[in-house]
Amino acid sequence: TSPARWQQQQWKKFGWATLAVVGTAVIVDRPLRNEMRHHSGNSKFMRNVERFGMQYSLGVLGGFYIAGEFGGNDKALAIAQDGLTASIIASGIVTPAIKYVAGRSRPIQNAGVFNFRPFSGNVSFPSGHTTQAFAVASVIAAHYDQTWVKCTSYSVAGLVGLARSYHQAHFASDVIAGALIGTLVGQSVVDYNQRRRAGKVALLPEVTPGQVGLRLAGNF
Repeated sequence: TSPARWQQQQWKKFGWATLAVVGTAVIVDRPLRNEMRHHSGNSKFMRNVERFGMQYSLGVLGGFYIAGEFGGNDKALAIAQDGLTASIIASGIVTPAIKYVAGRSRPIQNAGVFNFRPFSGNVSFPSGHTTQAFAVASVIAAHYDQTWVKCTSYSVAGLVGLARSYHQAHFASDVIAGALIGTLVGQSVVDYNQRRRAGKVALLPEVTPGQVGLRLAGNF
């Protein structure tokens, strides 16, 4: 619900982000797609990198949870909670909704760069793998001050986007949009929870048999 409360500066950032996605679509999408057609193949490295936008990202969060829950590391536990929350919002709600409405065909379908057919079942825009990778990367980066942690997190997430283009699953603008969504949601979740954890209130993931959701938890 955050956009309903955005101020002028936040809408300005949204405008620049939209311009970046549109500009990428117009300038980069076609030449990058053509270039990837020459290089796309069965790269083991790219396959493994791509998984950081799926199961590997959940494995990373699981590692932080174990370190936090059983190692008494509050920061690691907060990263696991914020990362899963951001994943549910960005990868489970926002990106799938946009995919469904946009209906963009994938590069491998050879239907053209600007083939958008709303509610058609085409799901290229935005990239879900990239959304997930950047949601987790932005959460990790936000919790650490060390430059190498931030660089490593975002570099791995960027490679996920590159891998998706390499496999002709997404255009460059799909990847940019996914990166922006994941980063915005991840940073917003961390900011929201950091301001409220001091008051013993936080937005946390809720995973039970048959359902996944969010809950507002607190100590009173």
